[in-house]
Amino acid sequence: MKGIVTKSTGSWYHLRTDDGTVYQARIRGKFRIANIKHTNPIAVGDEVEFEIDKDDIAVINTIYDRKNYIIRKSVNLSKKTHIIASNIDVAFLVVTMSNPKTSFGFIDRFLITAEAYQIPVVLLFNKIDAYQQDELDDLLLYKHIYNSIGYESIDISAETGVNLELVKERMKDSISLVSGHSGVGKSTLLNTLHPELNIKTHQVSDFNSKGQHTTTFAQMYEWPFGGFIIDTPGIKEFGLVHLDKSELQNYFPEIFELRSGCKFDNCIHVNEPKCAVRDAADEMKIAPSRYENYLTFLQEEIYNQ
Repeated sequence: MKGIVTKSTGSWYHLRTDDGTVYQARIRGKFRIANIKHTNPIAVGDEVEFEIDKDDIAVINTIYDRKNYIIRKSVNLSKKTHIIASNIDVAFLVVTMSNPKTSFGFIDRFLITAEAYQIPVVLLFNKIDAYQQDELDDLLLYKHIYNSIGYESIDISAETGVNLELVKERMKDSISLVSGHSGVGKSTLLNTLHPELNIKTHQVSDFNSKGQHTTTFAQMYEWPFGGFIIDTPGIKEFGLVHLDKSELQNYFPEIFELRSGCKFDNCIHVNEPKCAVRDAADEMKIAPSRYENYLTFLQEEIYNQ
C-alpha cells in the first residue's frame, strides 16, 4: 500500500492513505543504515510504500523520491543533517519584529535552503496589531528588502485574524509548511485557521523574550478548506547544510541577477576587480544585511570545506 507520512516522532510514524485511513508505522532497519548522513531517514511529507505485519503494524519498506525538502544541520550532531519536511508546494516563514525578533540572518538561511530546493517562500509578518512605531519602521525595512528581490509577504495577526483569509487562499489545495522561531505565533496561526486542531500554545517568556517550544516534532494536518499544512518545531538556529562556495550566490536572487556583469566568470564577489555585485553593494543597490550575510555564509562554507 502507498501512504504519506503525516507525523514523525523519531521512531514511530503516522501514515495517511488516499482514502484518509491513518496507520501507525515503523521502518525497516535498513533505512537507518542506508541514510546515515541524516538523523531522520524518513520525514513528514514523504511518500512511502508499506505493508501490514502480523501485529497489525504498518512497516515502511520503500520511500519514493522526494521532489524537494527543507533541511538543516542537526543541532547535536554537526556532521549530520535533519530533514524538516519534504514534498512541499510552498513554505510559510513566520517573522516577528519583537517577542522574539527574527533576525535577517535567520530569514536568509531559511530562504537559501528553500532556493536550493526550489521551494517558494511566503513571509508572514505576524503580530502587526501589537507593534510600536519603531517596530513598524523595522517591519517596513524588512518588507522592502525582501519584496524588492521577489519574495511575497503578508502582514498578519494570528490573534485578531488580520489578513488570514489571504493566507488561507495562499495555502488552499497545496501541501504547505509553516516554520519560524519558537514564540512567533505558528501554533496560534494554525489554531485560528482551523480551531479544531487545538494545538498547544505558550506565551513568550518575559525573562528573555524567547519562545517556548510547543511543537516537538513535525506533523501534517488536513485543512477543511483543502490541502495540508506541515507544522514544524520552533527553530532557534537554522544551520546551513554545506554548499559549494561557488553555488551560494545562486541562492541570492539579487546577486544571481548581477553576476553576469562581473569581469571574471568565477567571481565570488569578495575582493575581485570589476565585480558588479560589490559595486552594487557599495551603491546600496543590494541591502547591506543581504550582502553581509552572503559574505558570512560564504566564509562558513569556505571554512567547512
